[in-house]
Amino acid sequence: MSLEAAAAQLQALEKQHGQTRRQNNGNSRTSGQENIAYHQWTTFKVDDELFGIDVTQVKEVLRHSEITPVPGAEHYILGIINLRGNVVTVIDTRRLFGLPDAQINNDSRIIVVEFNDQEVIGLVVDSVDEVINLPQNAVERAPGVSSDEAGRRFVQGVCYHNERLIILLDLTKMLQSVTPDTPDDPLY
Repeated sequence: MSLEAAAAQLQALEKQHGQTRRQNNGNSRTSGQENIAYHQWTTFKVDDELFGIDVTQVKEVLRHSEITPVPGAEHYILGIINLRGNVVTVIDTRRLFGLPDAQINNDSRIIVVEFNDQEVIGLVVDSVDEVINLPQNAVERAPGVSSDEAGRRFVQGVCYHNERLIILLDLTKMLQSVTPDTPDDPLY
């Protein structure tokens, strides 16, 4: 589903919900109906698990291309790519999540995301699924089942959509944990 189609679907859902409220106009104040807010997520697969990130942080999705390695980089940093004159650091989500490496194939993608209004980061994923609209009240707090503290910090919540579990990631926290703080660096 394209971003435009997802936005149109979200508007249609919100409009439909608004019409339902208007039809129940007389009782809506006393019945305690709540206004359901929807949020859009870009979903992708890594190691057969379905993950979601906030669609507003996604700039674009690219086919996997040549990545230039960076000597001395962390194990989860594959390297850099040139995206229309901008240097983009590319992170291997499998390595970041502590999963085994996998072969790059035709489904592999690089999700280019915006981080802290200044940086653009690429995330290598096994495949990109779709953009979905989830009611915010359907998102549950992530259970504390992970013994990996870093893994728990990345998870914002979980949700079932079409009978599939989606792990919703807090992209900002995830990227803050893997990118260096540059304001104190004397080169900046």
